[in-house]
Amino acid sequence: MIADTTATFTTVLKTDADMQALLTRSADAFLVAEREGAVQGFITWGPFRGGPGYAHTAEHTIITARQGRGVGQALMQAAEIRAKGQGIHTLVAAISGENTAAMAFHTRLGFAKTGHLPQVGRKQDRWLDLILMTKTLDLP
Repeated sequence: MIADTTATFTTVLKTDADMQALLTRSADAFLVAEREGAVQGFITWGPFRGGPGYAHTAEHTIITARQGRGVGQALMQAAEIRAKGQGIHTLVAAISGENTAAMAFHTRLGFAKTGHLPQVGRKQDRWLDLILMTKTLDLP
């Protein structure tokens, strides 16, 4: 995904040690879905920005092996429950402007487009837009 898509703007491949470090520092904000012993996807969330004023807002990352099997929805729903229990009021998704599937997924789950940052990322020799989508977790 890192090497071949623009779904993420990072270009540095993650090692097993990188993933272990992420799991260690995000243990209470990291969920993994597996089926028959095989990882199907994961979701993690963490600070949106520094400073106490943003303490109740988190940005998330969700990755699934395949689309259309309900794994992403199940991960997102579980993450929302856990994040809300941790005092998170708003979840933010930062999505590549080319990733229309991710935008549609988030829209189906109640996220709204709240920002469009043109040409703020660069990958595969082209400029990429970043779309921000948000969902307030404690609405009635």
